[in-house]
Amino acid sequence: QVQLVESGGGLVQAGGSLRLSCAASGRPRYAMGWFRQAPGKEREFVAVISWNGGSAHYADSVKGRFTISRDNAKNTVYLQMNSLNPEDTAVYYCAADPTYVEYEKPFYDYWGQGTQVTVSS
Repeated sequence: QVQLVESGGGLVQAGGSLRLSCAASGRPRYAMGWFRQAPGKEREFVAVISWNGGSAHYADSVKGRFTISRDNAKNTVYLQMNSLNPEDTAVYYCAADPTYVEYEKPFYDYWGQGTQVTVSS
């Protein structure tokens, strides 16, 4: 069982930045992803990173603005979000999965509770 705890969400003005963190229990050799869900919308893929950090992929909507990284010594994955806009407002979820296939689909084995990100215009 892997437990994931997100932190770092909050309220920020458009154009600002936030860094989300996701702390994982144990030392899982899992791919780690970030998803987000806005009110009335489906959960959507944001970014994913392989267990060794050697590979990462992003949704087109965040490419060039968001950066995913991980520190396996701290069992933590990060999502640096720059140039935020109101369309980025959502609950952001961290997820973990032992595989690195179909990473854009929300079929990960483990999920955190989510952290709210609100971007004001």
